[in-house]
Order: sequence, then C-alpha cells, then structure tokens
Amino acid sequence: MRIKTRVRNGKKKNWTYTKKPKMSEQTDMTRITLIACVGQKLPHRSKAADLYTSTLFKLSLQYARKQRPDHIFILSAKHGLLPLDTEIYPYEQTLSNMPSAEIRIWADGVIEQLREVCRPDETEFTFLAGEKYRRYLLPYMKHKKIPLQGLRIGEQLQKLKELCDER
Repeated sequence: MRIKTRVRNGKKKNWTYTKKPKMSEQTDMTRITLIACVGQKLPHRSKAADLYTSTLFKLSLQYARKQRPDHIFILSAKHGLLPLDTEIYPYEQTLSNMPSAEIRIWADGVIEQLREVCRPDETEFTFLAGEKYRRYLLPYMKHKKIPLQGLRIGEQLQKLKELCDER
C-alpha cells in the first residue's frame, strides 16, 4: 500500500492506494528475456554471455539482468535458443540475409527449445531483438514486451542506457 499526497485548493490531502501488480506478479507467470545475437564476437570459444561483444548486446544483457527474469536466453541465428552459460565457438550466421522460409524453420526450432523450459502461451517474454528475430515467434506468445520496438540502433542504445540507469 502506498500513500499519495494531492494538493487541492491549497490544502494537502493524503490517501492510500494499492499499486496494481505487474502481469507476472498477478499470475506468478514465468518471465523470460530474449536477446538477439550480434555480429561482433570474441575470436575464440567462450560462454555465450561473453562471446558477443557489441555495446548493444552488452547493454541488452545488463538491462535483462536488472529485470531479474526467470531465464535469459540469446536468440542465436546458428544455435537457436542459447543459454548464457553455454560455451560456443564464434560463427558467422545471421537472420538478416536468410530467406523467410529459413527464418520460419529457425523460429519453429526456437519454439521447440522454449517448450523444454516453459509454456510459451503462459510465459511473459521480453524481446531485446529486432523484427526478424521476433516475427515468427510472436504468434506463439500471448504475453510479450518489446521495449525497443521501432527504435533505430542509436535510439536503442540510448534507451537501454536510460533503462539500465533507472533505479
């Protein structure tokens, strides 16, 4: 319960209200954050969380961790759903130049991987990934957040910095 003060006609009045819980707090829903892979990588085998070196990825991961979801995964063009602690070698593969049919096949594989850890229609997803990574996944997900939707790269970096700095 919170107390709020309102001033009307020069007089203060206090009242209490209950903050509406977030969707995940209302239902004890599993929360998963999905981060897109990036082209900048270390030149050697590393844990997935360390392999990707771009500022966009690092800020996305920092923001994801700040949100304290139940799981954070990387959406990898090569590996599909990638846990942060999985060790992998660097690779050169992206959804950017894949035909739609191949992206659909990739997305079907990601959904199958997700079904091993959650029920996608009963999970709250936060996407820190571009449209190509989301397009064929979203129809399986009833509860989703896309905080960077519609933003260009520079705007995404700025927004992520702001979100990471919020308390």
